[in-house]
Amino acid sequence: MSHSRPPSLPQRIKAAAIPLPDISSQKFPEVFDTYAENARVVLLGESSHGTSEFYGARAAITRRLLTKHGFNVIAVEADWPDAHSIDCYVRNLPGPPIPSRPLAAEDGTLAPKSSVTPFSRFPTWMWRNTDVQDFVSWLKKYNDTIPELGDKPGFFGLDLYSLHASTTAVIEYLDRVDPEAAESARKRYGCLAPWVRNPERYGLAAMSKGYAPCEKEVLKVLHSLLKRQLQYIQDAQLGDEGFMDAAHNAILVHDAEKYYQAMYQGQDESWNLRDTHMFNTLRRLLEERSRGGRAAKAVVWAHNSHIGDARFTSMGTQNGELNIGQLCREHFGDEAVLIGFGTHTGTVAAAHEWDRPMQIMRVRKSRPDSYEALMHDSGIDRFLLDLREGNETPTTEKEAEREEMIKQLMAHRLERFIGVIYRPDTERWSHYQEACLPMQFDAYVWFGETNAVKALPSRVQDEEPRETDETYPFGL
Repeated sequence: MSHSRPPSLPQRIKAAAIPLPDISSQKFPEVFDTYAENARVVLLGESSHGTSEFYGARAAITRRLLTKHGFNVIAVEADWPDAHSIDCYVRNLPGPPIPSRPLAAEDGTLAPKSSVTPFSRFPTWMWRNTDVQDFVSWLKKYNDTIPELGDKPGFFGLDLYSLHASTTAVIEYLDRVDPEAAESARKRYGCLAPWVRNPERYGLAAMSKGYAPCEKEVLKVLHSLLKRQLQYIQDAQLGDEGFMDAAHNAILVHDAEKYYQAMYQGQDESWNLRDTHMFNTLRRLLEERSRGGRAAKAVVWAHNSHIGDARFTSMGTQNGELNIGQLCREHFGDEAVLIGFGTHTGTVAAAHEWDRPMQIMRVRKSRPDSYEALMHDSGIDRFLLDLREGNETPTTEKEAEREEMIKQLMAHRLERFIGVIYRPDTERWSHYQEACLPMQFDAYVWFGETNAVKALPSRVQDEEPRETDETYPFGL
């Protein structure tokens, strides 16, 4: 008596996969409605910082979350001051005091150049690209139809690399509302002045015997600002929004000071400080944007390495690192939804080395021992895979097959991570790590072949100091 062979894992993936229409189709984001039903935070990942399909898909899903599900916070893996320039543009707020311009003008074209532009530090293409420009243009038009400022979705940065820009923003704010406090802040922030062009050297100096770190002086500025909140928000021109921007910048300076000290104490500690800062910024945004008894809801754009639960990757199990995805699950429980993105091959915008020119590179085909290879072998070019656990007792054969697929995917495999640096020649060691996909994400979006983002021109001069990031030299 012959017995049929059980389906292979790629065949089970094919059976469970939800085929996706083209990103431009109105039906594309509708598939993701199920993840918004009870969510407070939806985190949308990317397996590289330079892939157009990831940006386009996140934009389409975000538009749906904003227009149909009441989400009102877009929080991205970007510096707060840069994102604030975009937020001022899309919500018609008074702009930053420095001469900066929005990414896109009202007609959707690139805004005029200025001496200081948003997202002007390496890697400029990560946010200065046509996919982000299109989304910003749409968000501006959408917000123009909403009369109340508090109801307009905002665009915010979660990262902490803007030490110089943030100290400047705090002082500029205090100059307008409390000149005496501004002079005090100048003196206290003066402790950081020798290091603003190379803040990583501050961490090295802080380890030197006899050197007094700037932590106490930085903290005094923050405490003074928060203590005078009621006084400052009475400013007729700046109000709540002006104070909140200044407060976020002051907190960022405080956290960045600790971060740069930790750079020489181990990668795990500095990484954890960075992701904890991003998570705490997200929490503050949710508190600030809640109004009228209605809780705010946020969509997060960040790399898979930040939004996939670190406890189920070698980041957490071997390196002791945590991330936003893990912290969101621990804090929000089932109200946090983590969605990863992946690809098999195509092109990507990246650099070979830190602070080198962007190149369009060919992405090598995924390794045969990787999750990406399993997705590719399913034979479907574009799909969504729901990785959430179902009922303990499946009621249909299809449910039983999906549960078996998830069970088989539980075995740890390699997963690819490409940041702003891509080194194809050493890809196995530079860009793969072990993970457990069904525990890492609630869902996974697959594009078999992808294309590089189209970078926008930017004017980068020496008017603002460069700052070395945690991503150096790995670019994640």
